[in-house]
Amino acid sequence: MTLTAQEFAFISGLVRRDAAIVLEAGKEYLVEARLLPLARQSGLPSVSEFVARAQQRPEPEVHRKIVDALTTNETSFFRDGEPFKQLVDTVLPDLLVRRATTRSIKVWSAASSSGQEPYTIAMVLHDNLPPGWSFDIIGTDISTEMLTRAEAGQYTQLEVNRGLPAPLLVKHFERSGAHWQVAQGLRKHVSFRRLNLAAPFPSMGPFDIVFIRNVLIYFDVQTKRTVLQRVAGTLRPDGWLFLGSAETTIGIDDRFERVVAGRTSAYKLRTAPKTAASVSAVGKG
Repeated sequence: MTLTAQEFAFISGLVRRDAAIVLEAGKEYLVEARLLPLARQSGLPSVSEFVARAQQRPEPEVHRKIVDALTTNETSFFRDGEPFKQLVDTVLPDLLVRRATTRSIKVWSAASSSGQEPYTIAMVLHDNLPPGWSFDIIGTDISTEMLTRAEAGQYTQLEVNRGLPAPLLVKHFERSGAHWQVAQGLRKHVSFRRLNLAAPFPSMGPFDIVFIRNVLIYFDVQTKRTVLQRVAGTLRPDGWLFLGSAETTIGIDDRFERVVAGRTSAYKLRTAPKTAASVSAVGKG
């Protein structure tokens, strides 16, 4: 059964209000596919009846499950590759100079889904920081289901086959039945918490590196601007920001400048003091 215009308007309005995700007309099929499992769990024969009940008997937990279901959770280890290469080639050399006194690096992985990105960052830092350095990574997501999975740190063979090099699988994971478990030596550096990017951020940071990739594309321009403003408030003045390859701060938030890093780009606050390495890499946005 196809959702009515009124039912789709209710769902799109709920998701926009609670998560700032824009569901445009034509996405009715996506809503039906994502909500069908929830309808069945509720003992209802159709998505239309599930939506009707959600309207008639508003329950915060049901609304949360709807938002979770309609949040895109596509992810993989070392997704898109180049940002993690530049974490090693560009960002770490810069921070090794800037953090020589504290010898500590703090990272935020926003919209981290089931945890592959923060664990990827943890592997990179573990294997490339000099002895005596420490690091902490916070992964956040709006979906409590994804956060539960991320905290467990268990992945199927199919999931580890997507982007994770075999030597790193052997080095940083352990067999756990039919799954692979992130080793405790890596997990101790990573924590997770729920965070809605569309709402005011809790007190956290300051961060040396922020990854907020492949999520701004789902927001309208004003929400992007608000999120970037809040991200700027969590970033150290000389910190680094990574966005998705289809995302940019240009024309949205002029506090950031684009930094050419290999075959990708990162962003820094325009007030950030420069090192010799970063001056040669900066391309004005």
